[in-house]
Amino acid sequence: MLRQSGRAVPLLEGHPVSETPARRLLAVKPITVPTAGHPVERGVDLQVKVTAPVDGQDLPVIVFSHGNAWSMDGYEPLVDRWAAAGFVVVQPTHLDSRRHRIGFDDPRFPTVWRVRIADLHAVLDHLGAVLDHVPGLPARVDAARVAVVGHSWGGQTAGALLGARVLDADGTPGEDFTHPAVRAGALIATTGTGDSLTPFAREHLPFMRPDYSTLTTPTLVVAGGEDRSAMSTRGPDWFTDAYTLSPAPQRLLTITDGEHTLGGLAGEAVAETSDEDPARVALVADAVAAHLLDVLDGDATAWRELQDRAAAGSGAFSVESK
Repeated sequence: MLRQSGRAVPLLEGHPVSETPARRLLAVKPITVPTAGHPVERGVDLQVKVTAPVDGQDLPVIVFSHGNAWSMDGYEPLVDRWAAAGFVVVQPTHLDSRRHRIGFDDPRFPTVWRVRIADLHAVLDHLGAVLDHVPGLPARVDAARVAVVGHSWGGQTAGALLGARVLDADGTPGEDFTHPAVRAGALIATTGTGDSLTPFAREHLPFMRPDYSTLTTPTLVVAGGEDRSAMSTRGPDWFTDAYTLSPAPQRLLTITDGEHTLGGLAGEAVAETSDEDPARVALVADAVAAHLLDVLDGDATAWRELQDRAAAGSGAFSVESK
């Protein structure tokens, strides 16, 4: 399937968001990934989608973890913009995808968070075989430049590969899930600490207790200034914990009026989106790409431009670093 990507993006508080380059994209799905060694029998195949630009060499890779109930078929506005910027994006469909119909009463649900992490490990461990399904792509990829990115629950999943751990009921950090191939990452609208979970979250999502003190991989945290989770008694600052509580060097992008889907990351006009804004989605995509190009390539040009836009703007978004 070929797609032509490129359209004008509205202004964000008077500051233009750069247009997606008019670049042809290639998407291939489904690709089945081996899952031997997974902590739980999935019961269904792990499948991924690969999106890449038709042209270009030495392409870096993003492995993207979706939010709860989504799949490899979501997040096209985000993924297409990354691919148009020169990234190869691999999207697994996790076990909690609504297409698998796994509810809280399913015996696999208590360990779904571990299966999600294992999914990302499986993709990375078999990355070469995954890319082989796209004719000509392996020769154009730089497998030494790999990042993981996640949104919402996917952020906690990706965070585990970046160094974050999960605290048990006694506050003891769990095992280390980092992966040696991962050099950078981004966490978008990602769970904060577990000390303010609502009763529902404590009962059904006890793994939502991240420890960010060990998150040492260079990471961009993206948070919405109006993102108020039903899982926490805290306000939008809950989604900045991955930045605040992790050791330097890390970065934070706060979108002042952003809610949980930050303009509609998962797709245009989807039911979960409460703050539809294509420019906001473009901002998130461009910021993640700028961060990754800096960390993976040492090219800070786009990141400096983002900082300049934030400094010259009217407060629609802000950027911090440590």
